[in-house]
Amino acid sequence: MAKISCFTATIDIKLADKLQTDLVSQGFEIAKPPYTIFSAKKKGISCTLYESGKLTVQGKEMDPFIEFYLEPEILQEFKFSHPEAHLNLVPHIGMDEAGKGDFFGPLCIAAVYADGPGIQEMQKIGVRDSKMLSDDTILKLAQKIRTAFPYTLIRLFPKKYNELYAKFKNLNRLLAWAHTAALGDLSAKTGCKEAILDQFADKHVVGNFLKQKKLEINLEQRVKGEEDLVVAAASIVARAGFVEGMKTLSEEFGLELPKGANKRVIVAARAIVEQKGIEALSSAAKTHFKTMQEI
Repeated sequence: MAKISCFTATIDIKLADKLQTDLVSQGFEIAKPPYTIFSAKKKGISCTLYESGKLTVQGKEMDPFIEFYLEPEILQEFKFSHPEAHLNLVPHIGMDEAGKGDFFGPLCIAAVYADGPGIQEMQKIGVRDSKMLSDDTILKLAQKIRTAFPYTLIRLFPKKYNELYAKFKNLNRLLAWAHTAALGDLSAKTGCKEAILDQFADKHVVGNFLKQKKLEINLEQRVKGEEDLVVAAASIVARAGFVEGMKTLSEEFGLELPKGANKRVIVAARAIVEQKGIEALSSAAKTHFKTMQEI
């Protein structure tokens, strides 16, 4: 399995004092950078506890620290040292999307299917939430997933996306429609009736589309759904679809299109408008974004 360079968990803030006291007794030096409760360092390992309760651990000595102190004393679970014990091995479809917060590029919706042995294989090749991975790693993992597992990828490039958004007039309804289409396609190909979706809206939004399509599928909509390996695999396939789509559009428009919805995006958009006119943006960008007003 690919080694994780930075471990992240969320803890109860009430445990902050115990954690800090324990770390001091273990020889850590304590500091307090902005937006943190504290940061602790010693040779080979560093820990940072943020005001949100997010805890990060990194360094070459982090593995034994997590296994023999952090998991038994603070986290009260052993997902890092014994991840196999926490796998959901029931055959199912996982679903996620990418690109919905990016002004440029496609919206990508992915569904991936795996059975028990397949889920164990996902763990071995290093599948995890795409937000924890670099784009290069995502592209390599996506290739392995697409080769080894049944999947469906719906990639809505801006021109088609803008047409559909004009029809649905709501991003969550558009997403629900696309997820339902991907789920229906992959369920038909695999015969699987169990699915987990990384929840993005009220459950009835997707539920209504499932009823309209008469899809009798047991769908679990879960916050932080990427903790499930098959959903994580779908997040990787969706993100790879977005990265590859951005490359295609960048080549088409002759400039590198930035991700996100920031100042660099506005500069690039204005360059497109100057070269090709405002109408060209509808083929590169999601035109309902507030970013359009600034452009």
